[in-house]
Amino acid sequence: MILRPLNIDRDKGAMHAIYGDPACCTYLLDPATEHVHDTVALLRKYDEGHWATSWVVAETPDGEAQGRVKMIPRGYDVYEAAIMMRPDAQRRGLGHEALCRALDIAFDDLKARRVYADIDPDNVVSIRLFERAGFQLEGRLRATYDTHIGVRDTILMSLIATDPRPWRAGAVDGGR
Repeated sequence: MILRPLNIDRDKGAMHAIYGDPACCTYLLDPATEHVHDTVALLRKYDEGHWATSWVVAETPDGEAQGRVKMIPRGYDVYEAAIMMRPDAQRRGLGHEALCRALDIAFDDLKARRVYADIDPDNVVSIRLFERAGFQLEGRLRATYDTHIGVRDTILMSLIATDPRPWRAGAVDGGR
């Protein structure tokens, strides 16, 4: 598994497999995009001004994008982590591995003090992914987002620089 920069022209089809999938977009502010050109416009909006450190998740350097992971700056030494994987790439350990590599970059290279995740309380898969990476629940914020599925609460989870990094502890399953 590798993390590489997003190339919108090359990766637009793979990214549309995520952003065009209603199940993948259930907990986003907006619904799934209808067309690839809508996904491209969304990706350009997200990456405008390079406001996030963002990578495509691939199995090989020239392999097709399987997902996307981001570290979004949210203040001095603080980042918000976000990850989405294609439906056909889920439940294979790639998301966990990609998140852990992005966390290593955030803490080791970007010198993050804190990384947090902002997750819909019903998004059990994401909650479990972040828990597996060592994130701790901080709390629930009520009626935080007005989304395409209605007004939603959010939970905040975090990992700080001094917390253990379970993926580095030589886990029996090889960090997967």
